[in-house]
Amino acid sequence: MADKMIENNKVSVIGEIVSGFTFSHEVFGEGFYVIEVAVSRLSEQADIIPLMISERLINVKEDYQGCTVEAIGQFRSYNRHEGVKNRLVLSVFVREIHFMEKFTDYTKTNQIFLDGYICKNPIYRKTPLGREIADLLLAVNRPYGKSDYIPCIAWGRNARFASTFEVGTRVRVWGRVQSREYTKKLSETQCEKRVAYEVSISKLECAQE
Repeated sequence: MADKMIENNKVSVIGEIVSGFTFSHEVFGEGFYVIEVAVSRLSEQADIIPLMISERLINVKEDYQGCTVEAIGQFRSYNRHEGVKNRLVLSVFVREIHFMEKFTDYTKTNQIFLDGYICKNPIYRKTPLGREIADLLLAVNRPYGKSDYIPCIAWGRNARFASTFEVGTRVRVWGRVQSREYTKKLSETQCEKRVAYEVSISKLECAQE
């Protein structure tokens, strides 16, 4: 059952470690830490993607900044309480990590597959230049009754297709994990720069139950 569940959420990223380890939490005596990797896009920009990694997979006392790694796992979410609100926090939960020499095939640096359910009505819009966009929120089941809530973004024909989905529709998506900076207004005088993570969809289809 658990192995079957894992098949519905697969991600692989290759990039350069650009931070040290930050302690996140502990489960049954096993410590989990967050580290960031810069994953190159074809456009020569980079996405800064957080990895959630167990101290049993890697020596968290070492400094690996500048090393190239391949991380394989799942895209996970959890709600972090901030005052009276919850904030959706996303990271790649690492199951395998491999150190690599320099990597140049940027078509394979960032790949994700999700099989889940639409849990919010898609938001369809057009940019001022007429580009079609649809925002989706996908619930992807984990074992033991838990789910991850993954924001996804579709473009063009995919956006038009996605705009027809109803809540509860089962869909499969292929794409890449991307980071995006935005400014959050905290009060009349205070703003804060934050980073959002989402899946940029390259292919999607309705899945039959």
